[in-house]
Amino acid sequence: MNPLRVAVIGAGYWGPNLVRNLNEAPGAEPVAVADLSQERLDTIHKRFPAVRVTTDHTELFNDENVDAVAIATPVGTHRRLAEQALAAGKHVFVEKPLAPTVADAEAIVRAAEKADRTLMVGHTFVYNPAVVTIRGLIESGELGRINYVDSQRVNLGLHQFDINVLWDLGPHDVSITLYWLGEEPEWVQCVGACYVQPDIEDVVFLTMGFPSGALAHAHLSWLAPSKLRTMTVIGSKKMAVYDDVQAVERVKVYDFGVEELSSEELRRSYRAGDIRSPRVPITEALQVEMRHFVECVQKGKRPRSDGEAGLRVVRVLEAGMRSLRSGGARVSYRPAPEPAPA
Repeated sequence: MNPLRVAVIGAGYWGPNLVRNLNEAPGAEPVAVADLSQERLDTIHKRFPAVRVTTDHTELFNDENVDAVAIATPVGTHRRLAEQALAAGKHVFVEKPLAPTVADAEAIVRAAEKADRTLMVGHTFVYNPAVVTIRGLIESGELGRINYVDSQRVNLGLHQFDINVLWDLGPHDVSITLYWLGEEPEWVQCVGACYVQPDIEDVVFLTMGFPSGALAHAHLSWLAPSKLRTMTVIGSKKMAVYDDVQAVERVKVYDFGVEELSSEELRRSYRAGDIRSPRVPITEALQVEMRHFVECVQKGKRPRSDGEAGLRVVRVLEAGMRSLRSGGARVSYRPAPEPAPA
């Protein structure tokens, strides 16, 4: 099978990582990179001499030697670039989040369906072996019914200038939670504050409520003294913790829980059993993700983080913004359509 020839648009913070992993992925070949900065392109060319560089991304859409396009540009450009690439017959990989609004995300999904091309969103963490391990624990029933998920994704920086911390870090925790629970939320609630830049929240607290009764809470911040990347899953049988900062034992399963509570006799019985750490493969999530993209294109498979998955994440983020702008009110995940004019 011929290698999938991929062009990358955007050579800023994340684009070079895509080029590197495509270069290492079996069945893939990075053939071109587009960026407005010649300095960034020179850096790419020095590291990957065989990769063509250009400041005109439209060249890539018209190039018959390009099979797919990976978009790693600011979120506000995603719809335009994705629609252009799909209209040109290219398969498309879009970095998270898929789009800045639900309407834009829906338009990209429709464009992919119309073009009959693969659309995949860069929710890298759903390809993280530790995240996949916890998904397996949930699916096997070992944790029991999931009561709630609690996460912290905080650090000192990197402050963004065009989006707030909900849109920057939120896609990670939201995509992981939706992947784990396998359901969409009913409501979303979000509070936050702007301490460093006006009108750009650098700390938010996001809560989602699900039809199963599960809750999910995420603390997201660019303003914290240390880097924390933890997610705790509380089940009716067992509990699990995923700590992405740890080099080893990134997943721990706690055989902890409540055995019996009786207010009449003031009885409290808790279970504190073993703690085990399942073996988690040491594989770069982005490499797994790029291989999955190649496989989906070549074999016509549906990506784990397809356009619909990306759309669901954008729906949560947009609902979170509605909640933020209404003082932290609980809002519907899918707002009721506005009535047609009389």
